[in-house]
Amino acid sequence: MILIADSGSTKCDWILLKKEDKSIVTRIRTKGVNPSVLKKKNIDSILDDCKEMLHYKDAVSSIYFFGAGCNNKKGEQKIESAFQGFFPNVSSMIIQEDLMLAVFAASKDPSVVCILGTGSNCCYYNGDSVEQRVKAMGYILMDEGSGNHLGKEVLKSYYYRELPEDLKFSLEKEFNLHDDKVLGKLYGSKLPNRYLAKYARFLFENLEHPFAKKIVTGCISEFIDRQLLQYKNELEAVPLYFIGSIGYHARDIITSELAKRGLQSPENFIRRPLTAFIETLKEDVAFLDNVVR
Repeated sequence: MILIADSGSTKCDWILLKKEDKSIVTRIRTKGVNPSVLKKKNIDSILDDCKEMLHYKDAVSSIYFFGAGCNNKKGEQKIESAFQGFFPNVSSMIIQEDLMLAVFAASKDPSVVCILGTGSNCCYYNGDSVEQRVKAMGYILMDEGSGNHLGKEVLKSYYYRELPEDLKFSLEKEFNLHDDKVLGKLYGSKLPNRYLAKYARFLFENLEHPFAKKIVTGCISEFIDRQLLQYKNELEAVPLYFIGSIGYHARDIITSELAKRGLQSPENFIRRPLTAFIETLKEDVAFLDNVVR
């Protein structure tokens, strides 16, 4: 069987397919498997703690893993080592960054593809290979427009006492904002980006509030200006796609901010790229072998 995974920092979606016709056997969701923020033992624990994964591990012969943090050899090797120890009968393994799955989920044709999830990314796909003009440097330095970025802005507004009283009341009701608790999550946690991304949901739940909308709009604008506009010339010739939950929930704001800059509206907003990719496989069972090499 073939196991295909789409992993961010927050969650990892796995789909197990029959090798013959690419029909779906099962879908599994675990915590995110990001080698840039997890040690190998943490990845081992995620696999070992999943009963469904344990049930099917002997049947898996091929793995295609698309994940955040897999854009370097160290990350790839950490994932490969964990999988080799868990799946005893795997004969082939492809490990690539999550940006590649976003590209394959969007289109087989040339396009500009953006990821807005827990993290953010952007690239141009020429129909054969991917071109990235800005190196993705992770959640501390970059990730404009991401859940991590949005959550950071919410907390900054809270602690700078900028949040309107009604939003402040709602935020305190939903989250434990004791100083020591927040500081512990930010500086003592293995996954502070996952913690910060939880606050992004609060913004979208309150998007009708002008202040919440202002934060989302500001973060999206920064993503467009610093990342997407690196591909301004390509956007005049090829379609634009947004992949991920943040992009999906912010689709109206994204479309509006693009229009203000004279840029085209996205061709599509794809919330779950793995699902879209599997649909492509159903139409073209050879697509997986053709595009992943």
